[in-house]
Amino acid sequence: MVSGKDDDARVATRGDGILAGKRILVTGVLTPKSIAFAIAQACHSEGAEVLLTSFGRAMSLTQRSAKRLDPAPDVLEMDVTDADQVRAVAGAVRARWGSLDGVVHAIGFAPEDCLGGHFLDAPWPSVASAWQVSSFSFKTLAAEFVPLMPSTGGALVSLTFDGTLAWPLYDWMGPAKAALEAIGRYLARDLGPRHVRVNTVSAGPLETVAARSIPGFRTLKDAWSGQAPLGWDAADASPVADTVAFLLSDMARGISGEVVHVDGGYHSQGAPLLTTAEPHEQEEE
Repeated sequence: MVSGKDDDARVATRGDGILAGKRILVTGVLTPKSIAFAIAQACHSEGAEVLLTSFGRAMSLTQRSAKRLDPAPDVLEMDVTDADQVRAVAGAVRARWGSLDGVVHAIGFAPEDCLGGHFLDAPWPSVASAWQVSSFSFKTLAAEFVPLMPSTGGALVSLTFDGTLAWPLYDWMGPAKAALEAIGRYLARDLGPRHVRVNTVSAGPLETVAARSIPGFRTLKDAWSGQAPLGWDAADASPVADTVAFLLSDMARGISGEVVHVDGGYHSQGAPLLTTAEPHEQEEE
């Protein structure tokens, strides 16, 4: 699909890709190191028409990143906490395309007092903000954009960081991601009759602007490759992006309600891998 190694490459659309003819809305693109940028790049290279969203001061960064695709997709302003603005963007998509085949939810945010060892002290307004942006907004997007999908269906994909475990210093983003994963399952339940698939991708740690704001991220990143059977390159988001492109495609037509781990196999292991085989103790005769 797409290699995430060359930040300077302009990626052209493939007319024979697995997303040929699809129209995909991707949220969360900031810089070329954003996971969402790699996803937009993968979708674009697999034949999809892509629209990006951003808002506020981030708009200029998103527009600059969009120019790395050929042709550069438009960037629509959308604050996911503003239902009226989300509804307006849905109207703009309807006017532009008439229909929509997929939406990527790649948005997460938590105030500083929700991270870094403040779990017991974080006030509800901060926690509520984290949950609204990182979790509830997936439902907000579904409510406004699923009606644009054709009768044959479509796909919603969100990004998580394994919400089944407690992570050092991740604090309230952990429950927010757990909620996001649960929301994905309930959306899969309710949207299945419309032939809309809903899945979540659980990515390993990747070097993004958002990741740098998480205390202890470097320690987590450095430890990951020691436990992941396949190894893990925190600078390469393309394995995650290619999986999202697959889930948006008709090749994944029978998959919904899943949390797909793209983490080098880390989640399947109970302890770090041994670098050398330990000799068996000699049995007493």
